[in-house]
Amino acid sequence: MTARISRRQFLRYLGSGALTGTTALLAGCSWATGSRRTPGLKLVFYTDVHAREEWETPEALAMAAAAINREQPDVVIGGGDLITDGFQSGAETVAPRWDVYMGMHRAIRGDLHSAIGNHDLVGAVPEDGSVPEADPRAEFRKRLGVSSTYYSFDAGGYHFMLLDSVDIVGGKLKYRGHISTAQQEWIRQDLAAVPANQPIVLAMHIPLVTGFYQMTEGATAAAPANRVVTNNRDVLGLFDAHNLQLVLQGHLHVSELICWGGTTFVTGGAVSGKWWRGSWQGTPEGFAVLTLRGERIDWEYVSYGWKARRPANA
Repeated sequence: MTARISRRQFLRYLGSGALTGTTALLAGCSWATGSRRTPGLKLVFYTDVHAREEWETPEALAMAAAAINREQPDVVIGGGDLITDGFQSGAETVAPRWDVYMGMHRAIRGDLHSAIGNHDLVGAVPEDGSVPEADPRAEFRKRLGVSSTYYSFDAGGYHFMLLDSVDIVGGKLKYRGHISTAQQEWIRQDLAAVPANQPIVLAMHIPLVTGFYQMTEGATAAAPANRVVTNNRDVLGLFDAHNLQLVLQGHLHVSELICWGGTTFVTGGAVSGKWWRGSWQGTPEGFAVLTLRGERIDWEYVSYGWKARRPANA
């Protein structure tokens, strides 16, 4: 069963300033983009699955896939962290988690693509005594059948670009949000073939823009380097002469909507909610549904009805 909140309820709470991590209140809206008219395209964005075997999560993922299919989307985008704890675990440990996730992946109908998340890197900095993998991204590419963790495609008049936002740094942080120099050069080359007025959708795991820390810790709070893309201004600058309409991002497990400079930034909540413990900062287990119409975007966050079964002490 999916849950939606009416536009009237949204407008009432919008007046109170509730914009981040409040999906029990902020669940859907529609706004003009100013872009040229294109045929409508329905998009589902799900993120932070954190697939694993315990706590009946395979059943939850089957429910999530069924709810996504009921939306009958034209394009489905995954926002990364498809499995849990791959970064610090060996390949043998996380293989069953990949198997669980792929069950959901295969059940989703439609044109499905996914960005890579920090948990999807396997054996980057192992804590289980295993040897670090020479290429922590190899299993992600193999499982999803892609040759690169960043690439582009076109659908419904839109140009989609998936980026790899994870940079392994070790130490206390272990990783940071960063778009590499190689990716930036690829973006330049890719955009060279994209008409200036064609609407572009970016998708990545770690957010380019977020108000999460200001909303949860105070107006002057700074985001840690492993929670945001640290070179976001450089990345956004690459699109100055293009129509960057929408950025899809995950990592924070909250549903968030920010509009800035003609671009809409959607943080997509989490299929796993609070890491399978229920809602996190007011955002229940769910995914985002967007209808792109060129000159307008309709957006809502959909809860697929899962009741957390993770024990309190686990």
